[in-house]
Amino acid sequence: MFSIRGLLPWALFLLLIPSLHAQPTNPLPLWPDGAPGSLGTEPKDIPTLTPFFPSPETATGAALVILPGGSYGGLAPHEGETYARFFNEHGIAGFVLKYRLGSGGYRHPVMLQDAARALRVVRARAVEWKLDPKRIGIVGSSAGGHLASTLLTHFDAGKPEAEDAVERQSSRPDLGILCYPVITMDKFTHQGSKNNLLGKDPSLELIQELSNELHVTKDTPPCFIWHTCEDPAVPVENSLMFGEALRKAGVPFELHVYEKGAHGLGLGSRPYGGGDRHPWSRDCIVWLKERGWAK
Repeated sequence: MFSIRGLLPWALFLLLIPSLHAQPTNPLPLWPDGAPGSLGTEPKDIPTLTPFFPSPETATGAALVILPGGSYGGLAPHEGETYARFFNEHGIAGFVLKYRLGSGGYRHPVMLQDAARALRVVRARAVEWKLDPKRIGIVGSSAGGHLASTLLTHFDAGKPEAEDAVERQSSRPDLGILCYPVITMDKFTHQGSKNNLLGKDPSLELIQELSNELHVTKDTPPCFIWHTCEDPAVPVENSLMFGEALRKAGVPFELHVYEKGAHGLGLGSRPYGGGDRHPWSRDCIVWLKERGWAK
């Protein structure tokens, strides 16, 4: 027989689900009226941001915009949603960016345009999302690490006179987390990422502009960087050069170079929730706790 009483325990359980697991919302287009420089209206032409919120009981008010890697030709899921759920465990909101790619016909500066807009969107909606607009950082892996380091060194203060409230916001991240990042477009670059970002025959000026170790200043945000010595795809020199540039500029940073590990490790296990996590995940949370971002 149908019983309302019998359904009550299940109804209560369903109400509790959001507090047990961070729930993603639908992807939000960065530009509701169409992205500037768009080549069409297919999904590949529409950059989006997907929020993942921690439970209210653990939320710290900090947020991270997450840029998956994929050589500027694809986007690796285990460096996107997986990271967002991991940071949610420690009270940090995660926003996964689907940015436009070289494989879709796009070149620099479109990717930077998307990353900057993502920071601005989160900052503009901080009150609505119960976030601290002064604790919005960026995370990037591999080519996503290059895009993150590009924003860390090529941000702007926003346009106070803009009609669009989002464009009035600064695109400067408050900190950066770089996972086995591509940094340079020169000697130690990852050639596939370089081709997808800049094309086959970029000018020397463009190569230098996107070699981010050359653009660190005292205003570059604090960074946590990690890499492995045996990374066969993106040489560890990328992280070493960026760390050296940060040190010379007097920017606080933490650099971890681990002996073992292939490229593209993510958290160290795939899919999310299985296997052992790489030590970087522990070390990064310690760093974030010291800065008052994580629980």
